[in-house]
Amino acid sequence: MNDEQMLRKALRYRWLIFWVLAIGYLFVYFHRVSSAVVAPELVKAFGISGAVLGILASAYFYPYACMQLPVGLLADSLGPRKTVTTFLLIACFGAILFGLSPNITVAIFARVLVGLGVAALFVPTMKILAEWFRVKEFATMTGILMAVGGIGWLSAATPLALLTTWLGWRMAFVLIGVITLVIAVLTWAFVRNRPEEMGWPRITETTEAAQAGVGLLEGIGIVLSRRHFWPLAFWFFFSYGTVIGFGGLWGGPYLMEIYGLSKPQAGNVLMMIAVGMIIGSPLLGWLSDKVFSARKPVMVGGAFIYFLSWLPLALKPGGLSVALLYLLSFLIGVFGSAIVIVAFTANKELFPKEIAGTSTGLVNIFPFAGGAVFPPVMGYIMDKVGRVGGAYPVEAYQRAFLFCLLAALAAFLSVCFMKETLKRG
Repeated sequence: MNDEQMLRKALRYRWLIFWVLAIGYLFVYFHRVSSAVVAPELVKAFGISGAVLGILASAYFYPYACMQLPVGLLADSLGPRKTVTTFLLIACFGAILFGLSPNITVAIFARVLVGLGVAALFVPTMKILAEWFRVKEFATMTGILMAVGGIGWLSAATPLALLTTWLGWRMAFVLIGVITLVIAVLTWAFVRNRPEEMGWPRITETTEAAQAGVGLLEGIGIVLSRRHFWPLAFWFFFSYGTVIGFGGLWGGPYLMEIYGLSKPQAGNVLMMIAVGMIIGSPLLGWLSDKVFSARKPVMVGGAFIYFLSWLPLALKPGGLSVALLYLLSFLIGVFGSAIVIVAFTANKELFPKEIAGTSTGLVNIFPFAGGAVFPPVMGYIMDKVGRVGGAYPVEAYQRAFLFCLLAALAAFLSVCFMKETLKRG
């Protein structure tokens, strides 16, 4: 078999690798927002307050945020294949333990394990894609991967609601743990770090040898000392924190308690966040690259629309039509979640490629820090109002959503100070 034949074989095989990893990445988003649909069952099962429910939901995000830089080092030392397989096994154990949790303490610990396990998907997958796909293909593959993540978000809405109705929430998460185990086995069986491990020629045109020129600590210092890094970091914190606060936890109880929607109906509304993410990711990237030929106008305009999307929820949370709730969820998905494609690109363009990985890892801490902070803070705000007849009144949700409105305003003001990073011509 000559080199050309082996290259063609590698070009076919890489799609198997991609889809195995992409299915794993689907569960990253699934676990991220799964608490919203099963929140009422969790409150009933463990007898917990809104603040504790928020802590349970956010337990996923603390290890996820903390692992962003270490996972890169593990992918370099152990290799992406071993890293992803090992951490998927941790996520598998965490999901099964969550379904079998006898009390809230065990449930929180299980949620931490899930967050720790799925934290090791994105960075190693990016490393594998860089080996198996050419530079001109990389952005397209990243976009497809993000779209699959959006399908994971979709799966955590109506499909999870139907699954829990059929099996109960406990057995649903045990089943999800078993599926995660299958993905770990497939990763070990079929994923390879680079074509050379299969005896095939290299696909990519360049290597990352230049990365060796800057040490990790030096790279961290360069990124954190660059003032233009911080507007994007703060935007990530405030914007994504509110997305998770609503779409990842409190949106489900809000729709069921205030509007009397069933669990599947509430899941359908929240599913529009994922639809917005799937549609918005390529659309906003196209607007930034082709229409505006700039990052800042898309970010500033998107942040302003995101702020406007919170106004009805904050000012009249009990008097909205179901159609408007669908629209607001869609807008939150586009301008709070999908737009991260533009934000990550702008952050990457702020720094030389020698520290692109470090800058991405550092800025990626902030959205998950926001995801860790906002759900319990919103729960604390709602607990101050208290439950009436076992459910939160509209006043409790209004106060929590006013907090999110202020955070959306802070996100908008942050990106007003960002630097334009796309060099024209």
